[in-house]
Amino acid sequence: MQKFTVHTGVAVPLDSANIDTDQIIPKQFLLAVDRNGFGKHLFHDWRYLDDAETKDNPEFNLNKPEYKGATILVARDNFGNGSSREHAALVPLYLGIKAVITKSFARIHAANLINAGILPLTFKNAADYDKISQFDELELPEIRVALKNGAEVVTLNNKTTGESYEVIPM
Repeated sequence: MQKFTVHTGVAVPLDSANIDTDQIIPKQFLLAVDRNGFGKHLFHDWRYLDDAETKDNPEFNLNKPEYKGATILVARDNFGNGSSREHAALVPLYLGIKAVITKSFARIHAANLINAGILPLTFKNAADYDKISQFDELELPEIRVALKNGAEVVTLNNKTTGESYEVIPM
């Protein structure tokens, strides 16, 4: 995991609850012996209009040009539920995702994200999820220092709107 003191990135909203590990990476793609190429399978059934992965779904946020290079996923409740497959925590790394912010996580998936080097955060106030809009640029100032000092709550700044929210590191 690359260390970062401050992280600023575009947020990709996934306006869904109960995103399970099979939606994150379907089981048929777990047959590889190495991890090369896993990123293209992230949210496979939502990202593509065909199984051959030749037709992108233009409605899915990760396919929109505005989200190219985004580093923060934002989702609703119970992110990562289902089987405890570690691959589901690894594949976001291949697209450059550094943090996932949700209303709540499946406990094992949050632990797997940490092990993979992705920062899992939950909104202290779940209603703050609704305040983040498409294409908002979010910043986690001094996140490394806060985590090193054992902060139970950290600040998430919305650089687009000027608002701040409290998030809880998992």
